[in-house]
Amino acid sequence: MATTGQAPSGRGDARLTEQGIYTAALQLIDADGVGALSMRKLAAVLGVNPMSLYHHVPNKAALLRGVKNLVAAQFQPQVDGGAWQEQLYRFARDFRALAHRHPKLIVHSLASPDFIEPEDPFWTGLTGILNSTGVPAAEVAPVGAVLTSLFSGFLLAEVNGTLGRLAAMRPAPGRAGSTAAPRADADANDSFELAVQTLIAGLEAHLPPATAR
Repeated sequence: MATTGQAPSGRGDARLTEQGIYTAALQLIDADGVGALSMRKLAAVLGVNPMSLYHHVPNKAALLRGVKNLVAAQFQPQVDGGAWQEQLYRFARDFRALAHRHPKLIVHSLASPDFIEPEDPFWTGLTGILNSTGVPAAEVAPVGAVLTSLFSGFLLAEVNGTLGRLAAMRPAPGRAGSTAAPRADADANDSFELAVQTLIAGLEAHLPPATAR
């Protein structure tokens, strides 16, 4: 039987799995950003007919959800052992590392209102830590929402370059009318340490004195 040289378009293409599709899509996003992702480009990377993809993912929105879930599953926070301050620091450090591995996806995801879902390891891990701090049960979700908003804002500013640009700006004149030049050795790691310390200090101030430490 003659062949056309085209990849099969049916549901049974053995080269296609959800894991393989999402992994290839993530590689394209890491290289060129979410805006450059298309079903046609993804099919070319996988070596299949573009129509084959639609048997597994109905559209680009579903594809992006699958990629987001793939990356979310890579985040496995350690939420037991040590003081809650140490747990929160490790949690923030590990999520920041994940964001740095996939910055283009993070920039896109942070702009989405459903970036964090109730079943995501991020949310279950963070609220697990908050449960150990002494935060009243009724306040765990609101406090978690505030911490998530503040931390995600920091991450977005870091990965899109805003943090570095602001850190290099000359501040307004001080009381004596002089301005100090920005620190030449300031880096994002210092800013991250300051951000996490500020979050922890704010949470400690919110807790009843008997449970703050």
